[in-house]
Amino acid sequence: MSHAHDHPGEDVTFEFLKKVPLFADMSDEDLHHLCDSVGTVQLAAGEELFAEGSEGDMAYIIKEGQVEIVKESAGREMLLAVRGEGVVIGEMALLESAPRTASVRARTPVILYSIEKEDFDRLLAGSITALQAMFHTFLGRFRENQGLLRQSEKMAQLGTLTAGVAHELNNPSAAVQRAADQLREAMTALGASYARISVLHFNAEQEASLNILGERARVNAVQPVEMDALARSDREAAIETWLEARGKPNAWEIAPSLVNLNFDETGLSKLTEDFNEDQVNCVIDWLNNTYNVYNLLNELTLGAGRISSIVKALKSYSYLDQAPVQKVDIHEGLDNTLLILRSKLKTGINVTREYAENLPLIQGYGSELNQVWTNLIDNAVDALEGRENPQITLRTRQEGKWVVVEVQDNGIGIPPENLGKVFDAFFTTKPVGKGTGLGLDISYNIVVSKHRGDMKVRSKPGETVFEAWLPVNFEEFK
Repeated sequence: MSHAHDHPGEDVTFEFLKKVPLFADMSDEDLHHLCDSVGTVQLAAGEELFAEGSEGDMAYIIKEGQVEIVKESAGREMLLAVRGEGVVIGEMALLESAPRTASVRARTPVILYSIEKEDFDRLLAGSITALQAMFHTFLGRFRENQGLLRQSEKMAQLGTLTAGVAHELNNPSAAVQRAADQLREAMTALGASYARISVLHFNAEQEASLNILGERARVNAVQPVEMDALARSDREAAIETWLEARGKPNAWEIAPSLVNLNFDETGLSKLTEDFNEDQVNCVIDWLNNTYNVYNLLNELTLGAGRISSIVKALKSYSYLDQAPVQKVDIHEGLDNTLLILRSKLKTGINVTREYAENLPLIQGYGSELNQVWTNLIDNAVDALEGRENPQITLRTRQEGKWVVVEVQDNGIGIPPENLGKVFDAFFTTKPVGKGTGLGLDISYNIVVSKHRGDMKVRSKPGETVFEAWLPVNFEEFK
Protein backbone atom coordinates (compact mmCIF):
# COMPACT_ATOMS: atom_id res chain seq x y z
CA MET A 1 0.00 0.00 0.00
CA SER A 2 1.32 3.42 -0.84
CA HIS A 3 0.17 6.68 0.69
CA ALA A 4 0.65 10.12 -0.77
CA HIS A 5 0.00 13.01 1.57
CA ASP A 6 1.52 15.60 -0.75
CA HIS A 7 -1.91 16.43 -2.03
CA PRO A 8 -3.04 15.35 -5.49
CA GLY A 9 -3.61 17.95 -8.16
CA GLU A 10 -6.18 20.20 -6.51
CA ASP A 11 -8.14 20.97 -9.65
CA VAL A 12 -8.50 17.25 -10.48
CA THR A 13 -9.48 16.43 -6.90
CA PHE A 14 -11.91 19.37 -6.72
CA GLU A 15 -13.71 18.36 -9.92
CA PHE A 16 -13.94 14.73 -8.79
CA LEU A 17 -15.23 15.45 -5.25
CA LYS A 18 -17.73 17.98 -6.56
CA LYS A 19 -19.55 15.08 -8.29
CA VAL A 20 -19.74 12.99 -5.09
CA PRO A 21 -23.14 13.51 -3.32
CA LEU A 22 -21.44 13.81 0.06
CA PHE A 23 -19.61 16.98 -1.04
CA ALA A 24 -22.11 18.38 -3.55
CA ASP A 25 -23.50 21.07 -1.22
CA MET A 26 -20.15 22.40 0.01
CA SER A 27 -19.15 25.87 -1.07
CA ASP A 28 -16.27 26.02 -3.51
CA GLU A 29 -14.18 27.69 -0.80
CA ASP A 30 -14.82 24.92 1.74
CA LEU A 31 -14.25 22.22 -0.84
CA HIS A 32 -10.98 23.80 -1.91
CA HIS A 33 -9.98 23.90 1.76
CA LEU A 34 -10.87 20.18 2.10
CA CYS A 35 -8.86 19.35 -1.00
CA ASP A 36 -5.81 20.83 0.72
CA SER A 37 -6.01 18.08 3.40
CA VAL A 38 -7.02 15.14 1.20
CA GLY A 39 -4.41 12.40 0.73
CA THR A 40 -4.20 9.54 -1.75
CA VAL A 41 -3.83 5.80 -1.24
CA GLN A 42 -2.88 3.30 -3.92
CA LEU A 43 -3.48 -0.45 -3.57
CA ALA A 44 -2.47 -3.36 -5.74
CA ALA A 45 -5.13 -6.00 -6.51
CA GLY A 46 -5.66 -8.19 -3.43
CA GLU A 47 -4.05 -5.72 -1.02
CA GLU A 48 -5.93 -4.87 2.19
CA LEU A 49 -6.97 -1.30 2.99
CA PHE A 50 -8.08 -2.04 6.55
CA ALA A 51 -9.09 -5.10 8.62
CA GLU A 52 -12.28 -5.90 10.49
CA GLY A 53 -11.90 -4.89 14.13
CA SER A 54 -9.17 -2.30 13.49
CA GLU A 55 -9.48 1.31 14.64
CA GLY A 56 -11.20 3.67 12.20
CA ASP A 57 -9.26 6.88 11.65
CA MET A 58 -9.89 7.62 7.97
CA ALA A 59 -12.73 7.73 5.45
CA TYR A 60 -12.02 7.04 1.81
CA ILE A 61 -13.47 7.95 -1.58
CA ILE A 62 -12.74 5.55 -4.43
CA LYS A 63 -11.20 7.46 -7.36
CA GLU A 64 -10.33 4.50 -9.60
CA GLY A 65 -10.87 0.74 -9.47
CA GLN A 66 -12.99 -1.49 -7.23
CA VAL A 67 -12.78 -2.76 -3.63
CA GLU A 68 -14.41 -5.72 -1.86
CA ILE A 69 -16.15 -5.39 1.52
CA VAL A 70 -15.82 -8.73 3.39
CA LYS A 71 -16.90 -9.91 6.84
CA GLU A 72 -16.41 -13.02 8.97
CA SER A 73 -19.77 -14.74 9.44
CA ALA A 74 -20.42 -18.16 10.99
CA GLY A 75 -16.75 -19.05 10.78
CA ARG A 76 -16.30 -18.17 7.11
CA GLU A 77 -15.58 -15.07 5.05
CA MET A 78 -18.57 -13.48 3.38
CA LEU A 79 -18.52 -10.91 0.55
CA LEU A 80 -20.88 -8.08 1.51
CA ALA A 81 -20.40 -5.76 -1.43
CA VAL A 82 -18.18 -4.52 -4.27
CA ARG A 83 -17.75 -0.72 -4.41
CA GLY A 84 -16.48 1.37 -7.30
CA GLU A 85 -15.67 4.90 -8.41
CA GLY A 86 -17.14 7.80 -6.41
CA VAL A 87 -18.25 5.68 -3.42
CA VAL A 88 -17.36 6.70 0.14
CA ILE A 89 -16.14 3.83 2.36
CA GLY A 90 -14.87 3.50 5.93
CA GLU A 91 -17.10 6.29 7.20
CA MET A 92 -19.14 4.04 9.54
CA ALA A 93 -16.32 3.58 12.04
CA LEU A 94 -15.71 7.35 12.08
CA LEU A 95 -19.39 8.11 12.70
CA GLU A 96 -19.68 5.59 15.54
CA SER A 97 -16.13 5.96 16.90
CA ALA A 98 -16.06 2.19 16.80
CA PRO A 99 -13.78 -0.51 15.31
CA ARG A 100 -14.17 -1.40 11.64
CA THR A 101 -17.15 -3.74 11.16
CA ALA A 102 -15.75 -5.30 7.98
CA SER A 103 -12.50 -5.62 6.05
CA VAL A 104 -11.79 -3.86 2.74
CA ARG A 105 -9.34 -5.06 0.10
CA ALA A 106 -8.64 -4.11 -3.49
CA ARG A 107 -10.45 -6.16 -6.10
CA THR A 108 -8.47 -4.38 -8.87
CA PRO A 109 -5.64 -1.84 -8.65
CA VAL A 110 -7.22 1.04 -6.74
CA ILE A 111 -6.62 4.73 -6.11
CA LEU A 112 -8.52 6.31 -3.19
CA TYR A 113 -8.73 9.74 -1.63
CA SER A 114 -8.35 9.68 2.16
CA ILE A 115 -10.00 12.08 4.60
CA GLU A 116 -8.95 12.24 8.25
CA LYS A 117 -11.58 12.03 11.00
CA GLU A 118 -11.23 15.69 12.01
CA ASP A 119 -11.90 16.92 8.46
CA PHE A 120 -14.75 14.42 8.04
CA ASP A 121 -16.41 15.60 11.28
CA ARG A 122 -16.05 19.22 10.18
CA LEU A 123 -17.69 18.37 6.87
CA LEU A 124 -20.75 16.80 8.50
CA ALA A 125 -21.03 19.58 11.08
CA GLY A 126 -21.13 22.26 8.38
CA SER A 127 -23.38 20.67 5.74
CA ILE A 128 -26.98 19.54 6.09
CA THR A 129 -26.82 17.99 2.60
CA ALA A 130 -23.72 15.99 3.58
CA LEU A 131 -25.52 14.75 6.69
CA GLN A 132 -28.55 13.69 4.62
CA ALA A 133 -26.36 11.93 2.05
CA MET A 134 -24.49 10.21 4.87
CA PHE A 135 -27.76 9.12 6.52
CA HIS A 136 -29.15 7.60 3.30
CA THR A 137 -25.84 5.83 2.65
CA PHE A 138 -25.74 4.52 6.22
CA LEU A 139 -29.35 3.27 6.17
CA GLY A 140 -29.00 1.57 2.78
CA ARG A 141 -25.83 -0.23 3.76
CA PHE A 142 -27.27 -1.26 7.11
CA ARG A 143 -30.27 -2.90 5.43
CA GLU A 144 -28.12 -4.50 2.75
CA ASN A 145 -25.62 -5.91 5.23
CA GLN A 146 -28.28 -7.16 7.66
CA GLY A 147 -30.09 -9.02 4.88
CA LEU A 148 -26.90 -10.63 3.62
CA LEU A 149 -25.76 -11.65 7.10
CA ARG A 150 -29.18 -13.02 8.01
CA GLN A 151 -29.13 -15.12 4.86
CA SER A 152 -25.60 -16.25 5.68
CA GLU A 153 -26.70 -17.34 9.17
CA LYS A 154 -29.62 -19.31 7.70
CA MET A 155 -27.29 -21.09 5.31
CA ALA A 156 -24.87 -21.84 8.14
CA GLN A 157 -27.73 -23.27 10.23
CA LEU A 158 -28.90 -25.34 7.29
CA GLY A 159 -25.38 -26.71 6.84
CA THR A 160 -25.15 -27.52 10.53
CA LEU A 161 -28.55 -29.22 10.46
CA THR A 162 -27.72 -31.24 7.35
CA ALA A 163 -24.42 -32.45 8.80
CA GLY A 164 -26.12 -33.28 12.10
CA VAL A 165 -28.97 -35.22 10.48
CA ALA A 166 -26.51 -37.18 8.31
CA HIS A 167 -24.55 -38.00 11.47
CA GLU A 168 -27.71 -39.05 13.32
CA LEU A 169 -29.01 -41.22 10.48
CA ASN A 170 -25.74 -43.14 10.18
CA ASN A 171 -26.21 -45.41 13.21
CA PRO A 172 -29.85 -46.48 12.69
CA SER A 173 -29.38 -46.94 8.94
CA ALA A 174 -26.31 -49.12 9.57
CA ALA A 175 -28.28 -51.09 12.17
CA VAL A 176 -31.15 -51.68 9.71
CA GLN A 177 -28.73 -52.80 7.01
CA ARG A 178 -26.91 -55.18 9.35
CA ALA A 179 -30.14 -56.62 10.77
CA ALA A 180 -31.59 -57.15 7.29
CA ASP A 181 -28.46 -59.01 6.18
CA GLN A 182 -28.45 -61.21 9.29
CA LEU A 183 -32.20 -61.83 9.08
CA ARG A 184 -31.79 -63.72 5.78
CA GLU A 185 -29.47 -66.21 7.45
CA ALA A 186 -31.62 -66.37 10.58
CA MET A 187 -34.77 -67.12 8.55
CA THR A 188 -32.96 -69.92 6.70
CA ALA A 189 -31.81 -71.41 10.02
CA LEU A 190 -35.32 -71.10 11.49
CA GLY A 191 -36.82 -72.82 8.43
CA ALA A 192 -34.42 -75.71 8.89
CA SER A 193 -35.38 -75.93 12.59
CA TYR A 194 -39.08 -76.06 11.70
CA ALA A 195 -38.36 -78.84 9.20
CA ARG A 196 -36.61 -80.88 11.89
CA ILE A 197 -39.22 -80.49 14.62
CA SER A 198 -42.15 -80.99 12.23
CA VAL A 199 -41.31 -84.71 11.90
CA LEU A 200 -41.12 -85.18 15.68
CA HIS A 201 -44.24 -86.32 17.47
CA PHE A 202 -45.31 -83.93 20.23
CA ASN A 203 -48.24 -84.52 22.53
CA ALA A 204 -50.71 -81.79 23.51
CA GLU A 205 -48.73 -80.75 26.62
CA GLN A 206 -45.49 -80.52 24.65
CA GLU A 207 -47.17 -78.40 21.96
CA ALA A 208 -48.45 -76.10 24.70
CA SER A 209 -44.88 -75.85 26.07
CA LEU A 210 -43.59 -74.99 22.59
CA ASN A 211 -46.14 -72.19 22.30
CA ILE A 212 -45.05 -70.79 25.67
CA LEU A 213 -41.39 -70.98 24.65
CA GLY A 214 -42.12 -69.21 21.36
CA GLU A 215 -43.92 -66.40 23.16
CA ARG A 216 -41.00 -66.16 25.62
CA ALA A 217 -38.62 -65.71 22.66
CA ARG A 218 -40.82 -62.94 21.22
CA VAL A 219 -41.14 -61.02 24.49
CA ASN A 220 -37.49 -61.31 25.54
CA ALA A 221 -36.30 -60.15 22.12
CA VAL A 222 -38.00 -56.82 22.86
CA GLN A 223 -37.13 -56.71 26.57
CA PRO A 224 -33.75 -58.40 27.14
CA VAL A 225 -32.89 -59.64 30.61
CA GLU A 226 -31.10 -57.06 32.80
CA MET A 227 -27.76 -58.52 33.87
CA ASP A 228 -24.27 -57.11 34.42
CA ALA A 229 -21.40 -58.32 32.25
CA LEU A 230 -19.81 -60.60 34.89
CA ALA A 231 -23.05 -62.40 35.79
CA ARG A 232 -23.90 -62.79 32.10
CA SER A 233 -20.46 -64.22 31.34
CA ASP A 234 -20.73 -66.74 34.21
CA ARG A 235 -24.17 -67.90 33.12
CA GLU A 236 -23.13 -68.20 29.46
CA ALA A 237 -20.16 -70.35 30.50
CA ALA A 238 -22.39 -72.63 32.62
CA ILE A 239 -24.95 -73.04 29.80
CA GLU A 240 -22.19 -73.67 27.27
CA THR A 241 -20.80 -76.44 29.49
CA TRP A 242 -24.28 -77.97 29.89
CA LEU A 243 -24.85 -77.93 26.10
CA GLU A 244 -21.44 -79.41 25.33
CA ALA A 245 -22.12 -82.23 27.77
CA ARG A 246 -25.16 -83.06 25.64
CA GLY A 247 -23.01 -83.06 22.50
CA LYS A 248 -24.14 -79.72 21.04
CA PRO A 249 -21.42 -78.65 18.55
CA ASN A 250 -22.37 -74.95 18.41
CA ALA A 251 -22.88 -74.40 22.15
CA TRP A 252 -20.93 -71.11 22.16
CA GLU A 253 -23.35 -69.62 19.62
CA ILE A 254 -26.52 -70.77 21.38
CA ALA A 255 -25.53 -69.91 24.98
CA PRO A 256 -25.93 -66.07 24.66
CA SER A 257 -29.45 -66.45 23.24
CA LEU A 258 -30.47 -68.80 26.07
CA VAL A 259 -29.14 -66.29 28.61
CA ASN A 260 -31.21 -63.55 26.95
CA LEU A 261 -34.20 -65.89 27.30
CA ASN A 262 -33.38 -66.06 31.04
CA PHE A 263 -32.46 -69.74 30.99
CA ASP A 264 -30.04 -71.25 33.48
CA GLU A 265 -29.06 -74.86 34.14
CA THR A 266 -32.28 -75.43 36.13
CA GLY A 267 -34.42 -74.12 33.28
CA LEU A 268 -32.59 -76.28 30.75
CA SER A 269 -33.02 -79.36 32.96
CA LYS A 270 -36.76 -78.64 32.98
CA LEU A 271 -36.68 -78.91 29.16
CA THR A 272 -35.30 -82.44 29.47
CA GLU A 273 -38.31 -83.28 31.65
CA ASP A 274 -40.80 -81.84 29.17
CA PHE A 275 -39.21 -83.33 26.04
CA ASN A 276 -37.43 -86.62 25.28
CA GLU A 277 -33.77 -87.00 24.30
CA ASP A 278 -34.35 -86.63 20.56
CA GLN A 279 -36.67 -83.68 20.96
CA VAL A 280 -34.59 -81.53 23.35
CA ASN A 281 -31.73 -80.73 20.97
CA CYS A 282 -34.16 -79.80 18.17
CA VAL A 283 -36.24 -77.67 20.53
CA ILE A 284 -33.14 -75.78 21.73
CA ASP A 285 -32.06 -75.11 18.13
CA TRP A 286 -35.59 -73.98 17.23
CA LEU A 287 -35.76 -71.76 20.33
CA ASN A 288 -32.37 -70.16 19.56
CA ASN A 289 -33.30 -69.49 15.94
CA THR A 290 -36.76 -68.18 16.88
CA TYR A 291 -35.19 -65.75 19.35
CA ASN A 292 -32.64 -64.59 16.76
CA VAL A 293 -35.36 -63.86 14.20
CA TYR A 294 -37.50 -61.91 16.69
CA ASN A 295 -34.44 -60.06 17.93
CA LEU A 296 -33.43 -59.01 14.43
CA LEU A 297 -37.01 -58.02 13.61
CA ASN A 298 -37.00 -55.85 16.72
CA GLU A 299 -33.73 -54.25 15.61
CA LEU A 300 -35.26 -53.53 12.20
CA THR A 301 -38.33 -52.01 13.83
CA LEU A 302 -36.26 -49.84 16.18
CA GLY A 303 -33.86 -48.76 13.44
CA ALA A 304 -36.65 -47.89 11.01
CA GLY A 305 -38.54 -46.11 13.80
CA ARG A 306 -35.42 -44.15 14.73
CA ILE A 307 -34.93 -43.07 11.10
CA SER A 308 -38.58 -42.11 10.92
CA SER A 309 -38.33 -40.09 14.14
CA ILE A 310 -35.25 -38.24 12.86
CA VAL A 311 -37.06 -37.43 9.62
CA LYS A 312 -40.05 -36.21 11.65
CA ALA A 313 -37.72 -34.12 13.81
CA LEU A 314 -36.23 -32.64 10.64
CA LYS A 315 -39.71 -31.81 9.35
CA SER A 316 -40.62 -30.16 12.63
CA TYR A 317 -37.40 -28.10 12.58
CA SER A 318 -38.98 -25.42 10.44
CA TYR A 319 -42.20 -25.43 12.49
CA LEU A 320 -40.93 -25.62 16.05
CA ASP A 321 -44.08 -24.12 17.55
CA GLN A 322 -46.10 -26.92 15.94
CA ALA A 323 -43.74 -29.74 16.89
CA PRO A 324 -45.53 -32.39 18.96
CA VAL A 325 -44.79 -32.29 22.68
CA GLN A 326 -45.44 -35.61 24.38
CA LYS A 327 -44.92 -37.51 27.61
CA VAL A 328 -41.42 -39.00 27.31
CA ASP A 329 -40.12 -42.10 29.10
CA ILE A 330 -36.41 -41.34 29.56
CA HIS A 331 -35.54 -44.99 30.36
CA GLU A 332 -37.25 -46.24 27.21
CA GLY A 333 -35.33 -43.71 25.12
CA LEU A 334 -32.00 -44.74 26.67
CA ASP A 335 -32.74 -48.46 26.15
CA ASN A 336 -33.72 -47.91 22.53
CA THR A 337 -30.53 -45.95 21.93
CA LEU A 338 -28.45 -48.76 23.42
CA LEU A 339 -30.09 -51.19 21.00
CA ILE A 340 -29.40 -48.92 18.03
CA LEU A 341 -25.75 -48.62 19.06
CA ARG A 342 -25.40 -52.28 19.94
CA SER A 343 -22.93 -53.00 17.13
CA LYS A 344 -20.56 -50.36 18.56
CA LEU A 345 -21.06 -51.66 22.10
CA LYS A 346 -20.18 -55.23 21.11
CA THR A 347 -16.49 -54.34 21.24
CA GLY A 348 -16.30 -55.50 24.85
CA ILE A 349 -17.78 -52.36 26.45
CA ASN A 350 -19.72 -53.07 29.63
CA VAL A 351 -22.84 -50.92 29.96
CA THR A 352 -24.38 -50.51 33.40
CA ARG A 353 -27.79 -48.95 33.87
CA GLU A 354 -28.39 -47.30 37.25
CA TYR A 355 -31.94 -46.13 36.71
CA ALA A 356 -33.96 -44.40 39.41
CA GLU A 357 -37.17 -46.12 40.40
CA ASN A 358 -40.42 -44.30 39.62
CA LEU A 359 -38.71 -41.70 37.43
CA PRO A 360 -41.52 -39.44 36.17
CA LEU A 361 -42.37 -39.07 32.51
CA ILE A 362 -41.38 -35.63 31.27
CA GLN A 363 -42.89 -33.22 28.76
CA GLY A 364 -40.59 -33.13 25.76
CA TYR A 365 -39.69 -33.87 22.16
CA GLY A 366 -38.97 -37.59 22.41
CA SER A 367 -37.23 -38.14 19.07
CA GLU A 368 -34.89 -35.22 19.64
CA LEU A 369 -34.00 -36.35 23.15
CA ASN A 370 -33.03 -39.69 21.63
CA GLN A 371 -30.58 -37.75 19.43
CA VAL A 372 -29.02 -36.43 22.64
CA TRP A 373 -28.62 -39.93 24.12
CA THR A 374 -27.19 -41.19 20.82
CA ASN A 375 -24.59 -38.42 20.75
CA LEU A 376 -23.57 -38.83 24.39
CA ILE A 377 -23.29 -42.63 24.26
CA ASP A 378 -21.59 -42.55 20.85
CA ASN A 379 -19.00 -40.09 22.16
CA ALA A 380 -18.46 -42.24 25.26
CA VAL A 381 -17.79 -45.27 23.04
CA ASP A 382 -15.23 -43.29 21.03
CA ALA A 383 -13.54 -42.11 24.23
CA LEU A 384 -13.08 -45.75 25.33
CA GLU A 385 -11.20 -46.85 22.23
CA GLY A 386 -8.12 -48.81 23.27
CA ARG A 387 -8.93 -48.70 27.01
CA GLU A 388 -8.78 -51.75 29.26
CA ASN A 389 -12.07 -52.75 30.94
CA PRO A 390 -14.12 -50.11 29.08
CA GLN A 391 -17.21 -49.09 31.04
CA ILE A 392 -20.21 -46.87 30.32
CA THR A 393 -22.66 -46.09 33.11
CA LEU A 394 -26.10 -44.58 32.52
CA ARG A 395 -27.72 -43.00 35.59
CA THR A 396 -31.01 -41.25 36.12
CA ARG A 397 -32.39 -39.41 39.12
CA GLN A 398 -35.01 -36.84 40.05
CA GLU A 399 -34.06 -33.50 41.60
CA GLY A 400 -37.29 -31.72 42.52
CA LYS A 401 -38.85 -30.54 39.26
CA TRP A 402 -35.87 -31.84 37.27
CA VAL A 403 -34.90 -35.18 35.80
CA VAL A 404 -31.13 -35.69 35.50
CA VAL A 405 -29.52 -38.11 33.05
CA GLU A 406 -25.81 -38.96 33.42
CA VAL A 407 -23.63 -40.69 30.83
CA GLN A 408 -20.28 -41.67 32.35
CA ASP A 409 -17.27 -43.36 30.77
CA ASN A 410 -13.88 -44.40 32.14
CA GLY A 411 -11.87 -43.08 29.18
CA ILE A 412 -8.83 -40.85 29.26
CA GLY A 413 -10.88 -37.75 30.07
CA ILE A 414 -11.16 -34.28 28.56
CA PRO A 415 -8.24 -31.86 29.05
CA PRO A 416 -9.21 -28.88 31.28
CA GLU A 417 -8.51 -26.41 28.47
CA ASN A 418 -11.14 -28.13 26.28
CA LEU A 419 -13.92 -28.48 28.87
CA GLY A 420 -15.32 -25.03 28.08
CA LYS A 421 -15.39 -25.71 24.33
CA VAL A 422 -17.03 -29.15 24.11
CA PHE A 423 -20.51 -27.74 23.39
CA ASP A 424 -19.23 -25.32 20.72
CA ALA A 425 -20.24 -25.97 17.11
CA PHE A 426 -17.52 -27.64 15.02
CA PHE A 427 -15.20 -28.20 18.01
CA THR A 428 -13.89 -31.76 17.97
CA THR A 429 -10.77 -33.59 19.09
CA LYS A 430 -11.49 -36.56 16.83
CA PRO A 431 -9.39 -37.21 13.73
CA VAL A 432 -10.36 -35.53 10.45
CA GLY A 433 -13.25 -37.41 8.85
CA LYS A 434 -14.38 -39.05 12.11
CA GLY A 435 -15.99 -36.20 13.99
CA THR A 436 -18.09 -33.31 12.72
CA GLY A 437 -17.90 -31.36 15.98
CA LEU A 438 -21.67 -30.95 15.83
CA GLY A 439 -23.01 -33.73 18.03
CA LEU A 440 -22.64 -31.99 21.39
CA ASP A 441 -23.66 -28.63 19.94
CA ILE A 442 -26.89 -30.20 18.63
CA SER A 443 -27.43 -31.96 21.97
CA TYR A 444 -26.88 -28.72 23.90
CA ASN A 445 -29.42 -26.85 21.78
CA ILE A 446 -32.02 -29.63 22.15
CA VAL A 447 -31.66 -29.75 25.96
CA VAL A 448 -31.10 -26.05 26.68
CA SER A 449 -32.97 -24.18 23.94
CA LYS A 450 -35.87 -26.54 23.25
CA HIS A 451 -36.40 -28.03 26.73
CA ARG A 452 -35.27 -25.08 28.91
CA GLY A 453 -32.81 -27.46 30.54
CA ASP A 454 -29.08 -27.47 31.14
CA MET A 455 -26.06 -29.56 30.15
CA LYS A 456 -22.95 -29.96 32.27
CA VAL A 457 -19.70 -31.86 31.98
CA ARG A 458 -17.02 -32.80 34.46
CA SER A 459 -13.95 -34.82 33.67
CA LYS A 460 -10.76 -36.27 35.09
CA PRO A 461 -8.63 -39.15 33.80
CA GLY A 462 -10.72 -42.31 34.05
CA GLU A 463 -14.03 -40.53 34.65
CA THR A 464 -15.95 -38.24 32.31
CA VAL A 465 -19.58 -37.46 33.08
CA PHE A 466 -22.06 -35.58 30.88
CA GLU A 467 -25.25 -34.48 32.66
CA ALA A 468 -28.50 -33.48 30.98
CA TRP A 469 -30.91 -31.62 33.29
CA LEU A 470 -34.47 -31.67 31.96
CA PRO A 471 -37.51 -30.06 33.59
CA VAL A 472 -40.41 -32.45 34.17
CA ASN A 473 -42.59 -29.84 32.45
CA PHE A 474 -40.61 -27.30 30.43
CA GLU A 475 -43.80 -25.33 29.71
CA GLU A 476 -43.43 -23.93 33.27
CA PHE A 477 -40.08 -22.37 32.30
CA LYS A 478 -41.33 -20.44 29.25
